[in-house]
Amino acid sequence: MKVLHLDVNDPLIITQFAEMGYTNEEDYTSSKEEIEAKIHEYDGIIIRSRFTLDKQFLDKASRLKFIGRLGAGLENIDTEYAKRLGVFLAAAPEGNRNAVGEHALGMLLSLFNKLNKADGEVRQGKWDREGNRGIELDGKTVGIIGYGNMGKAFAKKLRGFDCEVLCYDIVGGVGDENARQVGIMELQQKSQVLSLHVPQTEDTMKMIDADFLKGFQHPLWLINTARGKCVVTEDLVAALESGQVLGAGLDVLEYEKKSFENMFDEGELPAAFNYLIASDKVVLSPHVAGWTVESKVKLAQTVVDKVKGRFSPTETAGNQGK
Repeated sequence: MKVLHLDVNDPLIITQFAEMGYTNEEDYTSSKEEIEAKIHEYDGIIIRSRFTLDKQFLDKASRLKFIGRLGAGLENIDTEYAKRLGVFLAAAPEGNRNAVGEHALGMLLSLFNKLNKADGEVRQGKWDREGNRGIELDGKTVGIIGYGNMGKAFAKKLRGFDCEVLCYDIVGGVGDENARQVGIMELQQKSQVLSLHVPQTEDTMKMIDADFLKGFQHPLWLINTARGKCVVTEDLVAALESGQVLGAGLDVLEYEKKSFENMFDEGELPAAFNYLIASDKVVLSPHVAGWTVESKVKLAQTVVDKVKGRFSPTETAGNQGK
């Protein structure tokens, strides 16, 4: 088996593949077109988010047996076409679910206790205790949309806070001892905190819009460690301005692109984004909820284990049976 690594990951993935008898090749700089020209030589691909593996790319990968994605989602891969070609897809949500759960909780506690605002004021010589009076998570109702690896990890972190945890998912029967599964109407009626843990799909794109937010009975705190395009930023800003949303912790943004910094170099920023970066009711981070020292190792190990479980270490290269 010959494997092409397109993104730098923990070295254990190369070491363990070599121990399995695989040949590893690394290419972290070539263009997508240059990779396409040689992808027919490889049985496996290891990628994070460098570029999209679309139908054209997969058609050129005539020997491809597996794609390992060191992350939770597979939105940068044409999964339906890959499955049709018999390509095994190994994502790794188990590898960073704990990191995401901790990050979501950290954002929520920071918002509740105004830590970012208080920190900035103290550094500027302002000692405002009353203006930084926090609220407690104890007794609140937290709603989770998407109760897979990430949602379950977040719910587990909430166990010590004596709060009610509700979950909504398109799959039935996923509730557990950490969260009670409910319909979307009950979630909207009871939740005071909403945390998103969904993949990016046609159904979840722009799901958090003005109409959806108006369906909540209580003013809401929003945490998004899922995908930026699941939230309509302009509608979120309007809800923050009206008090319908009390605060937001956003690890992902609708405005994310390959080079986020270019937004600041190209001139005027979107008005909604300008509001977010100026607001003390918003905590922002650069898509790092699942990006810890520990998760880097666990992501790589998860992909290795899944590939090893599917393929014999001594399996030789062959056609994928198009």
